[in-house]
Amino acid sequence: MRIALIAMSGVRVQDAQLMKLGLTLPGFVERSEVIASLPSLSLLTLAALTPPDIELSYHEVDDIDRDTVPDLGFDLVAISTMTAQALDAYALADRFRASGITVVMGGLHATCVPHECMQHADSVVVGEGEPIWPTLLEDFRYGKLKPRYDADGTFDLAHAPMPRFDLLDVNRYNRLTVQTTRGCPHKCDFCASSIMLTKGYKAKPVDKVIAEIRAIKSIWPRPFIELADDNSFMMRAHAYELLDAMKHERIRWFTECDISIAKDEQLLSKMAAAGCRQVLVGLESPISDGLDGIETNSNWKLAQYPKYEQAVRTIQSHGITVIGCFVLGLDGHTPGIFDAVYNFAARTNLYDIQVTLQTPFPGTGLYRRLEAEGRLTHPGRWDRCTLFDLNYTPIGMTSDELVNGFRQLVSRLYTPEFVKQRREGYHLDLRSARRAV
Repeated sequence: MRIALIAMSGVRVQDAQLMKLGLTLPGFVERSEVIASLPSLSLLTLAALTPPDIELSYHEVDDIDRDTVPDLGFDLVAISTMTAQALDAYALADRFRASGITVVMGGLHATCVPHECMQHADSVVVGEGEPIWPTLLEDFRYGKLKPRYDADGTFDLAHAPMPRFDLLDVNRYNRLTVQTTRGCPHKCDFCASSIMLTKGYKAKPVDKVIAEIRAIKSIWPRPFIELADDNSFMMRAHAYELLDAMKHERIRWFTECDISIAKDEQLLSKMAAAGCRQVLVGLESPISDGLDGIETNSNWKLAQYPKYEQAVRTIQSHGITVIGCFVLGLDGHTPGIFDAVYNFAARTNLYDIQVTLQTPFPGTGLYRRLEAEGRLTHPGRWDRCTLFDLNYTPIGMTSDELVNGFRQLVSRLYTPEFVKQRREGYHLDLRSARRAV
């Protein structure tokens, strides 16, 4: 039996003017390009759960008309896609099915709109793939494939297999991924991440994480690793143990956290000693009006707002640079939000900045709310879910004000002069912090 694992990669921004800006201001599109170019850890994990008598190949498709998957006589094709590439994924799936090949679709997008995906696939996996994949393969082998498989979200990461990193050509990547946790204790209404897949927040045993890091080092001696977590280190005891172990691996790495890490000097010291070079922190808004209500469990984001500026300075004082993420067009934002983002970055010497437009992804609370309010402007146009293309009607400003203000902010934030100013400020702050110790 032959199986192709296909990851849809690449993000094509629909806004031509914004894309033109991105080509001249590299910092603007840098993070989105990194995300799009990462290998699919989920498919590599499924590969590890595939019986050895099945022949596997791994493929990445950016452009379905350019990146053809070689015809190797596949019996089954498994496609994983983000929402922005979903329409291309459907078209590719249709092509395979037209040639008689069975298609399975899974991942976050399939989990959120399984009935839509079922129109283009013979089977859809909803939720975590690890507990489903072995059963699905067995059913397929005996001609009993079901149209849908649902996981219950309780998979224990203690049972996670070693991903098949050996299937990759590591020369194609500038970083590889290792997952240490899954889920997030917060519930932001716009978030389309692993909280869709799992119940609660869970951590992978430290020995498994270290084994994965060493497997990567065996094929890439000095790797840069991205932790494929939505919010690392929320279990402090696990975090301390993991960081102490990572320190001995002598690697450089990046992860995503919330600003609560700034309250723990011991944690920050351990992160720096273990090789952490940068963290991405979802600040979302530099004004409190934009934060009110977006975290739906306890309004946690709003409660943290007074600590934002000091938190950025504290994290960066440990030599860990911060990508501060801002979501433009939140309810509560007016045209003044663009200057507010710029001024926050200048005051705090944010090393890097990521700005996106609020995007209602399928399956999120935001999508359901805007749909009920009649504010979705492009329902089903998943190719506009790029984080840079407006697909809803904002309040507090017109659509034109939001789009044009966003473009102008981008043209200011990513100029070489402003980037240099912030980074020189960061280094001055870092030297001052170290002299004070």
